[in-house]
Amino acid sequence: MLPDIEKLFELQAADKEIRKLHEEVAALPKRVAAIEEKLAGTKAHLEKARTAAKGDEANRKKFESAIQDLQGKISKYRDQSLDVKTNEQYKALLHEIQFAEQEIRINEDRILEVMVNVEVREKDVKAAEAELKAEQVEIEKEKEEARKVTAEDQAKLAEWNAKRDALRRGILEDLLRHYERVMKFRGSGLAEAREQKCMGCQVMLRPQTYNEVRIAEKVVVCESCQRILYFDPANEVKVEQQVAEAAHARRRPRPKADAPQAWFYRPDYGEEGEVLLVFTNGGDSSTRRVYEMHTGRQIGDVLGREGTYRLAFPEDLTDSAVRLNGHWDEEEMDEWGSEVPSHALDVLHNDLRAAQREHHAPKRKEHATPPAEHTAAS
Repeated sequence: MLPDIEKLFELQAADKEIRKLHEEVAALPKRVAAIEEKLAGTKAHLEKARTAAKGDEANRKKFESAIQDLQGKISKYRDQSLDVKTNEQYKALLHEIQFAEQEIRINEDRILEVMVNVEVREKDVKAAEAELKAEQVEIEKEKEEARKVTAEDQAKLAEWNAKRDALRRGILEDLLRHYERVMKFRGSGLAEAREQKCMGCQVMLRPQTYNEVRIAEKVVVCESCQRILYFDPANEVKVEQQVAEAAHARRRPRPKADAPQAWFYRPDYGEEGEVLLVFTNGGDSSTRRVYEMHTGRQIGDVLGREGTYRLAFPEDLTDSAVRLNGHWDEEEMDEWGSEVPSHALDVLHNDLRAAQREHHAPKRKEHATPPAEHTAAS
């Protein structure tokens, strides 16, 4: 490996550590803000409970005052009944007394309801006060922890920035400028070249480019993603061992025909050319995702149709389609975003190569491929 590449390797490690620390420092205030928002909600709940309790007390006093007024009216009507001259006047006063007594009973019932509510309100207020007190203690602990972690991260940042500055001084200016530009947009400025492929963008390298990286006599960049390429002989040994083991393997595992998920390789998918398709059955419907073969970049949106994938997407299952081994949950694929991760892409590429070797190898009768499954591109 070139000395400049080794320095860039250390620089990239420093840059990633610095970025991680910056993200951690930025995340701490957000975490505290979320706790404070919860605390504000608890305070609002407590205030609401206290307001409701005050309302119940006001209602109780209002009903008691109404009863006193009604009792005064009853006393007044009874006094008036002593001076009436006719039965009609007496009956009228008696009616007023009965009406007032009925209103008193209604207000007494209302007071009982309020008293029941008061017990509930008091429990709500006490519970809200206890919750608020506990959260206030918790938020202070979180704030103290945030201050402590921030101080530690700031100290680490100072150390890593100093190390980064020292590393930058030992790298050629043009090479450093190229690395930093790619690092800014790609998240990494270096990528390993393995199996004649850039492991950063998963695009195949030209044989001449791959050989130049292996020889390590000059700096080579990926024509697709512009990352600076390096070669690790240790990984090449592992790859050769895997190829040798695959060559001596008895046979490639057959994908299950009734599996709820199926991956296929298509070499002739319209204008896109080589693609990977994945179909997933779920209940009475199925979905289809399409990815560019070499980069893993998603093409279009996830498409859903009624029925199992063989019935829903017959136009995709052409004679050129090669069934591959591979299974990932829908939730995990959703987390991939718009690109298949390199580890999953490697699994699919390796299985495709195994399928193609099987297709071109001499066929034995006991290993004949069932007519319904294609194992290799012709």
